[in-house]
Amino acid sequence: MSVRSLLTWVGLVALMALPVIVAGQSPLLAWRDGIYIAAGFAGVVAMSLLLLQPLLMTGALPGLSLAVGRRFHRLVGSVLVLSIVVHVAGLWLTSPPDVVDALLYRSPTPFSVWGVSAMWALFLSAGLVLLRKRLQWRVRLWRLVHLGLGGIVILGSVLHALLIEGTMEMLTKWTLCAAVVLALIKVLLDRRTLLRRHHARSR
Repeated sequence: MSVRSLLTWVGLVALMALPVIVAGQSPLLAWRDGIYIAAGFAGVVAMSLLLLQPLLMTGALPGLSLAVGRRFHRLVGSVLVLSIVVHVAGLWLTSPPDVVDALLYRSPTPFSVWGVSAMWALFLSAGLVLLRKRLQWRVRLWRLVHLGLGGIVILGSVLHALLIEGTMEMLTKWTLCAAVVLALIKVLLDRRTLLRRHHARSR
């Protein structure tokens, strides 16, 4: 592995791990019970995993081929869904009325709207993955829908995280969110480049 590849992986691990580690030192945890803490950390982990998804889908990580990256993309997607289920279930156990209001878009807090929207987009994306063979969509349509839902998941999750004043430390949270958005932009730019090449060849 080259020095550049090693530095890329070290930077990626740091971006993903530091928000979780620093959140673990938050003084707010002293007033929370175990279920609430587990639910909160499931959300932090999910936010960190979002950084991997665009990079794995495009084969942007050094040492991983596009095929291997997409296999890990599906695996990380499954862990991401599980993390969100734990996040929401834990919050429901600690405060059912608040979670019900959030799920029905009746919550007065803006971060709930973005978080729930991201969650539904994630679940819809995961459901379409399971039904992909039955749907028999064209590759181009499938990629467009999957990328669109992924964009909603990322943007909704980023706004959800930034609007919450909780256990996540401000600097590491903003850095992680910025990295996730930049990874999404990279996917969109790569997709645009591929479409241009496809149109050029078809002429």
